[in-house]
Amino acid sequence: MATSRTDPLTLEVVELIGSVVARYYDEYDQAAARHALTGAQARVLRLLSLEPIPMRRIAQKLKCEPSNVTGIVDRLEARDLVERRPDPADRRVKLAAPTEKGRATAALLRDSLDFAREPLAELSDEERGVLRDLLRRMLGEDAE
Repeated sequence: MATSRTDPLTLEVVELIGSVVARYYDEYDQAAARHALTGAQARVLRLLSLEPIPMRRIAQKLKCEPSNVTGIVDRLEARDLVERRPDPADRRVKLAAPTEKGRATAALLRDSLDFAREPLAELSDEERGVLRDLLRRMLGEDAE
């Protein structure tokens, strides 16, 4: 039996997800501000801390215009947090990559986000695994 998208349980889950997202962004913005960064700058720095990324892909991941990413990367570059370098696979493409200072700042940002970490610590490993798998499923990703 298919569940209606407007049944009370679905609506409650959607509201709870919205509350989690809002709290996450609020805390992320507060952590970013402690490092004199905007939330968008902090999110770009976090993405780049995983691997150097072409500017266009940053825009796709953040769901924003490439021109916005250019401005964000310009400001991060001016603070020596990010650098642009040619893509070894295609020298016409520029990659944005964190500097050593940028990686350190990204780690400080990540470590200062407690909002989800504390409630998640109260869940068992099995419960966290189920939650992870359900979130991946909602996002259309394969559970690993």
